Amino acid sequence: MHVHVVDPSAYTRPYDHALCEALAGAGADVELITSRFGYGPVPKPSGYAVRELFYRGVPGRAGSRLRSGFKLLSHGPDMARYRRVAARADVVHFQWLPVQTLDRHLLPRRPLVLTAHDLLPREGRLGQSRAQRRLYDAVDAVVVHSEYGRRALVDGLKVGPAKVHVIHHGAFGHLVSQPDELPLPEELRGVERPVVLFFGLVRPYKGVQRLLDAWRGIDDAELWIVGHPRMQLAPLQAAAPPGVRFVPRFIEDAQVPAFFHRADVVVLPYERTERFDQSGVLATALAFGKAIVLSDVGSFHEIAGSGAARLVAPGDAGALHDVLTELLADPSLRGRLGAAARDLAIGQYSWKRAAARTLSLYASLL
Repeated sequence: MHVHVVDPSAYTRPYDHALCEALAGAGADVELITSRFGYGPVPKPSGYAVRELFYRGVPGRAGSRLRSGFKLLSHGPDMARYRRVAARADVVHFQWLPVQTLDRHLLPRRPLVLTAHDLLPREGRLGQSRAQRRLYDAVDAVVVHSEYGRRALVDGLKVGPAKVHVIHHGAFGHLVSQPDELPLPEELRGVERPVVLFFGLVRPYKGVQRLLDAWRGIDDAELWIVGHPRMQLAPLQAAAPPGVRFVPRFIEDAQVPAFFHRADVVVLPYERTERFDQSGVLATALAFGKAIVLSDVGSFHEIAGSGAARLVAPGDAGALHDVLTELLADPSLRGRLGAAARDLAIGQYSWKRAAARTLSLYASLL
């Protein structure tokens, strides 16, 4: 079976790599169709091929308005060109279709799968939500990462139940042990106190302000907020209590293990949003076997229900403070949560299982 996994803007290259590697390991002939990733090195392909067919020659640095503008101009012609390339694939599996109003008219005439990483556009502009709903009608199957995601599409958006398939987001095991790992930044290497880690893109919905409120009064540990900012950090930094450090930059894969191995607790204090399903940061924390604290948003309760994380109400700084304090004071509790996370990573949330279910879905479309 010849499969195209398509991520035009390279939004989720770690996910793309893990999925393609697992599908190839299960016997599929896989090509990842994407664009240049501008923030740093990407995983080397293992068993699959990569073709950077989108946005070639587009100027500007990653994330800049210049690059975004030229990508938008290039997107239509690139999608039209890809339609011809897609004729060689048995199945086309889109991870993202970023220009929804246009994309549904340019889809290739092949069996089509779309992964709903966001159930609706997370920071949607006028008309985007309606256009994404129409995209669900235009493809043959939609993959969600949880039962929560399935209910949101079937019950909330009235997508046909037979079209929606739950395939869990695999744990990012490829990040755990890498041949060329980088150490922590020098200013963090001497920290001896316990560490709570917030990791990933810093966006408004991720609850950093509430996390800072919850951190007040915790004096015997450090909170590290690590990741590329997609919002103004200056007000957060000015309001931060003692014991908080910011590392405001993209962290390449080779340095991810240093942060997660050092963390005693990983926290995802996200705010309430009906558009959100699952998280790559959570998939990373599971792979590293970390004690995890989650807000009760999206499908996070499904992880907590397995015993692999503690759950708090979104926006409740007092409850978050209490759970963090409890975990920092109890290494045995952290150990039990971490062991449950590792069990999920090699079992229900493994890429081997995700690949088997994905290939079964492809076969049903042929």
